[in-house]
Amino acid sequence: MSTAWLEDARALALVPPWAHGEPLGEAEIKVTPEDFVVVEQLGFEADGGTGHVLLKICKRGRDTLAVARELARFGGVFARDVGFAGLKDRKAVATQWFTVPARRPLADWQGVEGEGYRVLAALSHSRKLRRGALKGNAFQLTLRGIEAPAMAIATRLGVLAAEGVPNYFGMQRFGRDGANLAAVERWCAAGELPHGREGRAFVYSAARSLVFNAVLARRVAGGSWNRILPGEFVNLDGRNSWFATAAVDAGLEERVGRHDIHPTGPLVGRGATPSGEAGAVEAEVTSQYAALRERLASAGLEAGRRALRLVPAGLRHTLAGGDLTLEFSLPAGSYATVVLRELVRSEPIPGEGADD
Repeated sequence: MSTAWLEDARALALVPPWAHGEPLGEAEIKVTPEDFVVVEQLGFEADGGTGHVLLKICKRGRDTLAVARELARFGGVFARDVGFAGLKDRKAVATQWFTVPARRPLADWQGVEGEGYRVLAALSHSRKLRRGALKGNAFQLTLRGIEAPAMAIATRLGVLAAEGVPNYFGMQRFGRDGANLAAVERWCAAGELPHGREGRAFVYSAARSLVFNAVLARRVAGGSWNRILPGEFVNLDGRNSWFATAAVDAGLEERVGRHDIHPTGPLVGRGATPSGEAGAVEAEVTSQYAALRERLASAGLEAGRRALRLVPAGLRHTLAGGDLTLEFSLPAGSYATVVLRELVRSEPIPGEGADD
């Protein structure tokens, strides 16, 4: 199976087009872990059940999977039994939630700490925490050495808050320097997949993210990433649901304007596709990825949708000398880096982001 198309796909995955013009300048991100503070927002409370312990943990300089393994050892369970809603970067100060089967008394978890992490709270809960089972994440980011004029920064941030940014999958979804795309290429060329479930999931995720970014890049180039096209599958803001629309009327346009709904792009798999103009644009792009579509459908993945537009909530900034501090919240599955890239150029942030 030919994979010649992957070279263009790699460019779209790693350097997709901007929606608001060139970045204003360069800046350094994550000079220290404290420059990248993220707080996970579950959107629900512990239910008091007895099956699991829900742990609120602050970590610094540790990745999520490493902390999960340590919690498993302390709890006397397998690492696969530890639940968490999303991956958080190692070089950051992150507060996130985990669940561990309740093999030990709740009191045993109070104040537990290890290298680079500590337990802030331990609560009774009935269910394992699943990937993506969160409302979103709140960020406080400090960018160092930015040289853009204060007025230009304020103006650009105003545009981002008012219009949003393209909801690309961040380059970290594709691995350092696009390493996960090499695994996608091997899968398309020879059907080769990692043996472990986690490894296969990374390949599937990178493949679907690749196609989504390509569709979104086309919509950015055509100026329709932030408006509804006829035949669109429309996402309800803050919810993992969507509905089909045949025609675009004033009511839909008004809802788009107040960020109540968003156009969507494909998470390729088995299932329905849009119709009308939206479907035509999507089909034109995805036809270039027929090999991936076939592989993903054969793997049994059901088609999904993802909003094309991402609107940072509560966006505020403080500029002190060359240091810019940003505060905002994002829904689950989105990336702070795709907000930052519409403002400044910076070095990649490996691993940052939340799972869908």
